[in-house]
Amino acid sequence: CPASLAAPLAFTMLQWTRVSKGSSVFWGNASLDGRLSHRLDGLNVTQVLPLEPPDAWARRQEEVTTYLEYFGQLVKLFSKERPINYTQSLRCHLGCLLFPNGTAHSFYEVTLNGTAFLTFHVPNATWERRWPGRDAVAAFAQRELMKYPKTTQDLQHFLNTTCVSILQAQSTGTVKQSSRSHAPLVLGLILGTLALLGMAVGIFLCTGGSC
Repeated sequence: CPASLAAPLAFTMLQWTRVSKGSSVFWGNASLDGRLSHRLDGLNVTQVLPLEPPDAWARRQEEVTTYLEYFGQLVKLFSKERPINYTQSLRCHLGCLLFPNGTAHSFYEVTLNGTAFLTFHVPNATWERRWPGRDAVAAFAQRELMKYPKTTQDLQHFLNTTCVSILQAQSTGTVKQSSRSHAPLVLGLILGTLALLGMAVGIFLCTGGSC
């Protein structure tokens, strides 16, 4: 439902990845103030709201597709080394809220097979474990995600700055304008898949073996 005047504005993204027998399936969506803005179905990313000009959006689509293909190839590689006979389901939920008083809150939560797995602590750009069991997997994924600027400082900047600027533009009625602040909009989808990379490596290396 659209946000009321008293409620915070919200930009949120959901991404699911199902890994089974060496194959990866992706789907997800993004919503801006209750309106569907982006859709992810397999390797196909579509922009529902015209937030980026066609040439810029074409580059984003290519970036997302390239990364998802790379992720799928890694999954196939790991599954050949250490086959897993059950399905793994990864879910990323990220975004930001802008409250009427001007304050903002950003978040990134990851679940594995329906259980809290990792969260990103935005203020200090660190990943924290939430997995109640199989600590080796969560610990390995956490270490991998902490290694790279893309999944630490860049993610922090996206959530604290880019995401919030999108909502600020929305609150002032300028969200449909083409501007630099909107250009990295789909970066959140890319960062979501980057986060999955660390978890995929951890799951396939730690399950049935040693990290």
